[in-house]
Amino acid sequence: MTETLRAADVLARRLYEAGCRHAFGMPGGEVLTLVDALTRAGITFHLAKHENCAGFIGEGVHHADGAPVILVATLGPGALNGINVVANAHQDRVPMLVLTGCIDAPEEQSYTHQVLDHRAVFTPITKATFRLDAEAADLIADKAVAIATEARNGPVHIDVPISVADAPARDRNVRRAPASAAVPSGEALAQAQSWLTAAERPLAVIGLDALQENASAAIRSFIEKHQVPFVTTYKAKGVIPEDHPLCLGGTGLSPLADKHLLPLVQEADLILSIGYDPIEMRPGWRNVWEVETQNVIDIAPEANTHYMHQAGLNFLTAIAPTLAALSEDTAPRETWANGRPAAVKAALAGAFPRDDAWGPAGVIAECSATLPPETLATADSGAHRILLSQMWECSEPRGLIQSSALCTMGCAVPMAIGRKLAQPDRPVVSFSGDAGFLMVAGELSTTAELGVAPIFVVFADASLALIELKQRQRQFANGGVDFAEHDFAAMGQAFGGNGVTVTNRAELRAALQDAMKANTFTVISAVIERGGYDGRI
Repeated sequence: MTETLRAADVLARRLYEAGCRHAFGMPGGEVLTLVDALTRAGITFHLAKHENCAGFIGEGVHHADGAPVILVATLGPGALNGINVVANAHQDRVPMLVLTGCIDAPEEQSYTHQVLDHRAVFTPITKATFRLDAEAADLIADKAVAIATEARNGPVHIDVPISVADAPARDRNVRRAPASAAVPSGEALAQAQSWLTAAERPLAVIGLDALQENASAAIRSFIEKHQVPFVTTYKAKGVIPEDHPLCLGGTGLSPLADKHLLPLVQEADLILSIGYDPIEMRPGWRNVWEVETQNVIDIAPEANTHYMHQAGLNFLTAIAPTLAALSEDTAPRETWANGRPAAVKAALAGAFPRDDAWGPAGVIAECSATLPPETLATADSGAHRILLSQMWECSEPRGLIQSSALCTMGCAVPMAIGRKLAQPDRPVVSFSGDAGFLMVAGELSTTAELGVAPIFVVFADASLALIELKQRQRQFANGGVDFAEHDFAAMGQAFGGNGVTVTNRAELRAALQDAMKANTFTVISAVIERGGYDGRI
C-alpha cells in the first residue's frame, strides 16, 4: 500500500534534496507533524535551548556542508525568539529556511491565544515568506529553496498551519532552472580590459559573494597573473590563504587597520571590487574611493542599491567567468613600483603584534600559536572580534566565521557547536566576550547532549569592553557597561564539560593542549584587565 504524502512530507523531501541533513529548534504542538516529516525524510532534528541559538548552530553546520539552515519554531513566542538570527542570516547572506507553526486560517478569526501575523513579522528580514498550502506544497517548497539559495543567499520563511501539515499532498517534482553564469562582453569588457592593462597601482577588495560563488581559484589565478594586492572583508577571510604575499588581510571594522589601509585604497588607480558586499563595513568605508579620479570595476550578483560606493563599470555577472574574460588577451605586468603594499603589510604587522605577554592580544596570539593550522574558529561580536579578525590568519574560506553585517552578540558559541557537529575531526574554537557568553551559556547543555567537543575561549574582563571604550572616548561617565565577575570555568563543569581559568600565556597553552585531547567540550576563562583593548583596535 502506497503511503500518503502529507504537505509536511513534500516540504521535508525538498529540503533533503537541497542537502539538508540537520534541523534545529524548539518544538511545540503546532510543529509536531513537521518535525516528524523532517525525521522521515532523513533530516535529524536537534533540540536547542533557544530558537536564536538554534539558528546559529544551523549556520555553523551550513559553513561546513553548504546546505541551507533549517530553523524550526512554534507559533508566537517561539517564532519571535528566532528574529535575531533570521535578521542576521538576511544581512550575512546565509541561506535559511525558517519553518514556523501556526493555527489554521479559519481559527484566526475567532481565536487569539499566541496568535500573531508571522508573515508580517518576517517580511522585512527575509527574502520571501509563504504560507504552506497542501495543493501547492511542492511549488512553495521549491520556490523557498530556490529563493534562499539564489544570489545573494538569505532566509525564507514558511508558515505551516497545523491541518495543512497533515493534509494529503502531491509531489510533482517541480524544480526551478538555475540561472546561467553570465559573462561580460562588448564595449564594457573592452573598457575594463584597457583599465587593467593601464593600471600601475591596482587593488582588489574581495567580499562574501566570492565565497558563495566558490570563486577562490579564479580569483587567485587572476590576482597572481596581474599582481593585484588585495584586502578582504572579515567574512571573506581565507578566500585566498592569508599568508599569500599579495594579501593585506581582513578589514572593515578596525579604525587602527583602516589607518594603514584606506590611504592605500585612495592611492590605487584601479579598484577591483570582487564580490564585495559593503554591508560588512563600518561607515569609514562609505565612498572611500572616487570614481571621478579612480577607475573602479564592480563585479556583484545584484545591482548597487546601497550607495556605499560607486563604480565606473558595473558587471552583474558571475565572478569566475568575468575575471577570465577580463584577463583574456591582457598581459601580466609589474605593479606598485613604489612598494607601498609591502610597506602597508609591514605596518599592519607592527600595529597588531603577537608578542604581548598577556591581555586580549596575548590570548589571541597564544591560541593562534598553540592550536593547529586546521583549526576552525568562530567569533562573537565585541572588541575581541575586531582584534581577532586582524590577528587570526585563515588558510581557507570560512576558517573564521562570525556575524559581520548585523554584528549580533551571542553567535560564536552556537556556531562553534554546529561547526563541530558537522566537522568532528577538525579542532573548533569559539571566542566570546564574557557578556556574549552569558547570553547563550545554556547551550553548553546542548553541546554535552550532542556529544561534541569544541573549545570555548572567554575574554573575561567583566565589562562590555567595546562600548566602555567608546564611552570613555566620548568622555562620558561610566554607566551600564560593567557587571560582576563570574566563574565561567565552573559553568563549563556544571554542564558536563571541562572548565579552567587562566591568567597567563603558559596557563592558556596548557589548557588548550588539554582541551584538544578531551572527549568533551572545554570552557577556558581568560581573565584580562579592563582597558586591554586601548590602542589595539
